[in-house]
Amino acid sequence: MKKYFVFFLLTAGLFACRKLSIPPKNIIQDADIFTSPQGVQAYMARIYSELPIEDFRYSPARGLNFFWIISPTPATTGEALSRDQNGSMQENFGGWNWDIWSGSYTTIRDCDYFIQTLPSYAKNFTPAQVKAWLGEAYFVRGMTYFALVKRFGGVPIVNQVLNYTPGTSTDSLQIPRAAEKAVWDQVDSDFTLAMNNLPAVNADYADGSRANKYVAAAFESRAMLYAGTIAKYNTITLFDGGQHQLCGIPASAATGYFQKAYNAAKTLDGVYSLYLSGWSATDPNAQYQNFVNLFSDAASKENIFVREYQYPNSVHGYDAYNVPRQLIGPNGYSAEVNPTLDFVELFDGLPRNPDGTLQTLDATGHYLLYAHTMDLFANAEPRLRASVILPGDVFKGQSIEVRRGIYTGAASGGISPLLPAGSKAQYPTTSLVTSSTASQTPYSLPDGTLMNPAGLSGVFTGDQTCAISGFSVRKWLNPNLPTAQVLENNETQTWIEMRYAEVLLNRAEAAYELFISGAAGAGYQQDAMTVINQIRSRAGAALWTTTGAAPIDTIRRERRKELAFENKTYWDLKRWRIFDKEQNGTIYRVLMPFYSAQAGKYFFDARTDVRNAVYTYDPRWYYEQLPSGAISKSTNVIQNPGY
Repeated sequence: MKKYFVFFLLTAGLFACRKLSIPPKNIIQDADIFTSPQGVQAYMARIYSELPIEDFRYSPARGLNFFWIISPTPATTGEALSRDQNGSMQENFGGWNWDIWSGSYTTIRDCDYFIQTLPSYAKNFTPAQVKAWLGEAYFVRGMTYFALVKRFGGVPIVNQVLNYTPGTSTDSLQIPRAAEKAVWDQVDSDFTLAMNNLPAVNADYADGSRANKYVAAAFESRAMLYAGTIAKYNTITLFDGGQHQLCGIPASAATGYFQKAYNAAKTLDGVYSLYLSGWSATDPNAQYQNFVNLFSDAASKENIFVREYQYPNSVHGYDAYNVPRQLIGPNGYSAEVNPTLDFVELFDGLPRNPDGTLQTLDATGHYLLYAHTMDLFANAEPRLRASVILPGDVFKGQSIEVRRGIYTGAASGGISPLLPAGSKAQYPTTSLVTSSTASQTPYSLPDGTLMNPAGLSGVFTGDQTCAISGFSVRKWLNPNLPTAQVLENNETQTWIEMRYAEVLLNRAEAAYELFISGAAGAGYQQDAMTVINQIRSRAGAALWTTTGAAPIDTIRRERRKELAFENKTYWDLKRWRIFDKEQNGTIYRVLMPFYSAQAGKYFFDARTDVRNAVYTYDPRWYYEQLPSGAISKSTNVIQNPGY
């Protein structure tokens, strides 16, 4: 967060002193911190900086706060392909950077110490200040337990500072794993305490970089929704030899958690709102621009909790890794996140086959031809363009040229598919002009004009610094950042960790789960449809008017579209327990644009990833492997199943 650059290091040690009652000069004492607002704010700044937020610098392969992002989260979920990843994966924090286990318990200890110590110095502050600061500490602790339980299931609950006296037994320090349900209840308790203690507005941090009661309620809605779905859909269990279920939650608890999620989400009614700056119900371009601007407008009433960046103290490199190849910056990176056709097909307004897939062939089995590549997407919901750079769309004043090659064969009578349906073979070399790298040899078209076979942004068959799926990511990119400044440690877009759209999605999902369960209370089904339609209307999508056969799938689909590339889908697929079903020998699909030299038009070929990268998710990954160090230090800590 850009406001916090001062960090206090609380340490303890042994020093050779003649007068042991005199504190060492190089040790910061409680009185130095807890007797002034400045000291407390510095302490709070440190624990906020430790929040396990999965932002621009997060990758399942490398963890939190890593600058060089490879194998980005969307490349794990099927949202996108990455040249650096070729299959399913679970989180790997081993050795890359911040250990999520030990790092989290350091933060929990810092929160515990603050909660225990501040009341002793309460006379230095107003009651309102003390109450609010305690609320923030509960919020940070709740967030940290949340980060642990969603990964590991039951973990040790440590809500007081543990101290070791040399020469004594360490038994009291070896805290066993609690039941998973107990940890979710701890998260609930911390967020509830935060809501009860925090003010409605944090006057000093109205930009959303620090918690208020509604921020805590928003995260309560997320956490309790997670707990409810795990209780309902999880099938993996682990007991500690007694009655404590370390992995899994009794299914009977699901409805209670869904109710908590729904109630918390409702708390934000009228406090935050969807971003609608310049939006028009009848203008798709205004709807597109509104969704683009949402991710850069600091004054947005949709932003609930953010992590801010400020050069040079805190930076990231999202643009450097993800801009289309033709806008590559001085570092030489580009197109790391390439949305899949599977993801694009989630959106409304595309021509479709009877099975719902994108239509690329006419009734005679020949390719549909288009004067411009964007014609295929002319009726797509504007939110798609705001999330994905489509072939031929304009970004930074340039048409983003994405071609797989130039087709030189005959076009009269129609162009037949280049490969049989479902083929995983490479494209034929006859009648195709392609390019292996960005250094291309232009092809002379029949009218004498020259055309680069792959366009300026690919697809290059050799180096893959291009749109390997036929698409590039659009969400989060800064359209005003000059190419010379597209550098990996130079960018400062604000990360929006929680926005009101997610709260509405939490509410809709919880409401429909309550409706399915037969929970007492009227209107859950209608409420779910109403809030989903608020989001769909803003996005320019068709409204949801009938529940159909699988309404919960409609809600989940909407969530995946709205929150795409925000590092949320990874956890949704885990909590719904459908990761293994989606990634069961899956090869994700791509859309390759070709230019027909004879027809003077474009056609699209939908096929599986030419790399034939197979994704298969191991069900044991729903619960991650506990660090070996945590187990070796305590005989009370049991490893998760399958490791």
